[in-house]
This record gives sequence, structure tokens and C-alpha cells, in this order.
Amino acid sequence: MEERTGMVTMKGNPMTLAGHALKVGEKAPDFEVTGNDMKPVKFSSFSGKVCIISSVPSLDTPVCDMETRRFNKEAAGLGSDVVILTISMDLPFAQKRWCGAAGVDRVITLSDYKTAGFGTSYGVLIKELRLLARAVFVSDKNGVIQYIQIVKEVADEPDYSAAINAVKGLV
Repeated sequence: MEERTGMVTMKGNPMTLAGHALKVGEKAPDFEVTGNDMKPVKFSSFSGKVCIISSVPSLDTPVCDMETRRFNKEAAGLGSDVVILTISMDLPFAQKRWCGAAGVDRVITLSDYKTAGFGTSYGVLIKELRLLARAVFVSDKNGVIQYIQIVKEVADEPDYSAAINAVKGLV
């Protein structure tokens, strides 16, 4: 499996990303994760939509919480052709509880806890922690990646404006 060191840090310490490094213009790989109802969800089921995929280490941490709430708020202005997925290694039960407590109803939270298939397909699995790096991917209605942001320091927020602007150019 492909590995890259130093692309992300946690508290300044370099981490290793496992999996394929994606590039803008590539077809977004299909993956299967677990929904809050414990049923499998395939990325291909969102075909025909512009997708924002936000990967986060854990919803139960302050920055991941802020990021997911922010994307939930942004979703209101993006229309029905846009889907926002937040993927973490959190168990589906924890994600469901968190969404209820946070009032998050526009972002779809999904869990990669079973196989880390998303993490390795998108090259954002932090090998040392078996958590996902903070990253944002935008794919167009044909499933082609149009925007990638891998956040250098895991504790930092992504550039929301850049991600939203990438989406607005595709809707």
C-alpha cells in the first residue's frame, strides 16, 4: 500500500498517510461505508450529484464538530444537486447521537470503521492512529474530482470558502 509521510501533522508531529494519493481530474473511487442505520452506503449511490466529502478524525472533537456544523450551515445555500458527506472512523451510533445533539440534518455522516476502505481509496488514512486525516474532496456530477484539500495540521480547519467556491462552479 502506498504511504506518504509529512503531508499531515498532529500537534506538529509528522504522520503517515496510507492509501492512494488522488489528483484533481481523476474519477472519484467508489467506496462502501456504514450509515447511521448500520446499513452499507456506497459512494456510487450519490451519482449525478455534486459531492463534498469531508473526512475528519472524530466528530467528538472540537474542530471536527465546528467543521461539520459549518458544512451543515453552508448546505442550505447549495441546493438539491449538492450532497455533503462527512466521513470518520467514529462508530455509526456515536455519529447518530452527535448529529442529534448538534442539530446536523443536511450533512450525511458515514463511518469507515469496518474496513477503512474510504481512507485507503482516498489516501487519507493516518497509519499511526487508524483515523482519517482532515481533508475535503469535491466531485462533479460525473464523479470526477474537481477539488482536493488535505489539511496539513489535523487540528486546523479547512478552507471552507475554497471548497464552497469549487462547488458553486459545478452546480
